[in-house]
Amino acid sequence: MMQLKYLAHHKSLLPTVAKWYFEEWGYLDAAKTLEKSVQNLQIYLNTDKIPLMLLAIGEGELMGVAQLKFHEMSIYPTKTHWLGGVYVAEEYRGKGVARQIILKLIAIAKNLNVKTLYLQTERLDGGLYGRMGWKAIEQVNYNGVDVLVMEKNI
Repeated sequence: MMQLKYLAHHKSLLPTVAKWYFEEWGYLDAAKTLEKSVQNLQIYLNTDKIPLMLLAIGEGELMGVAQLKFHEMSIYPTKTHWLGGVYVAEEYRGKGVARQIILKLIAIAKNLNVKTLYLQTERLDGGLYGRMGWKAIEQVNYNGVDVLVMEKNI
């Protein structure tokens, strides 16, 4: 059975999350190291305010992760609250893990009085987010990568 837990309550898993992020997106910042990734994630050790991170844990294994954060894309200074860092370990993909984490983060954001959430995805068709009711705003090239920026009113 999968449980959703705050990173703040499972700090020992932070290096694993940092490794996932570094391996998946580290190429976007040549100056970034795995050690810097671990340091950068320290700000997500919250449970009652943004930024925060939610983990999916099942049978003692870390299955996936996602974040609520501020200002993910510098080209959108007025878009405040973002869903980001959605990552599911390869062996758990296609099993609804990301969907469950996203739904819980939306509920948390709503409880924190967030009205609109934004995200960026390399899936230019919107993928899972489109199926979950997120609306495309625009497609842009950001840090050399074509991404679709989406929003959800909550």
